[in-house]
This record gives sequence, C-alpha cells and structure tokens, in this order.
Amino acid sequence: MGTGFAKKKKQARQMQAQMSMMQESFTSKLETIEAEGTAGNGLVSITLSGSGEMKRIRINPECVDKEDIEGLEALIKAAHQSALKKVQELTSDQPTMQDLSGLSLLGM
Repeated sequence: MGTGFAKKKKQARQMQAQMSMMQESFTSKLETIEAEGTAGNGLVSITLSGSGEMKRIRINPECVDKEDIEGLEALIKAAHQSALKKVQELTSDQPTMQDLSGLSLLGM
C-alpha cells in the first residue's frame, strides 16, 4: 500500500489543482462575454454576462404606461429571453464544468 498509494494520492491532488485552475479560467471567460437582447424595436434592452448575470437593463421612457404595466413586463421578459438565447449561442462551444467533471482520472 506504500508507494503506489502515495503516488495515486499525489496524482489526485494534481488533478484537483488542474480542475480548480480550469474552473477559474472558465468562470473568468464567462464573465467577459456579454450579450444584449432587445424587445419592442429597442424599447427595452437587457445585457447579460456569459454566466447569465444581468449587467444592464434599459427601458425607453416612451414604453412606460401606468395603464399597461403588463405590456412593459412582457417587453422585459422578451428582451431577457433574447439576451439569454444569445448567451447560450455564444457559450455553446465552451466546455461546461459538468463536462469537465466527467473527465476520468487518467492513470488511476
């Protein structure tokens, strides 16, 4: 159990360190990606980061009507969906952490 076990343990620690570095790199790449979605011919726009965090929301004052709050809500939802779809398109070629967690520990 001596040296073989110690070697496997060392390999596992190295793999864990590599996975941690990959996760940090992956997260920082997602934060640099931004996608904007619009609705109502630009009356509402939403910008999301690659991780889906809302960075900005812009609402043109022309579309704010006290009598039609549901219409504004629908525009916000549509703009968010548009931005989310663009984020998914931009990140579809990026490996996910779920993909990375499926890697086998080679040599173990």
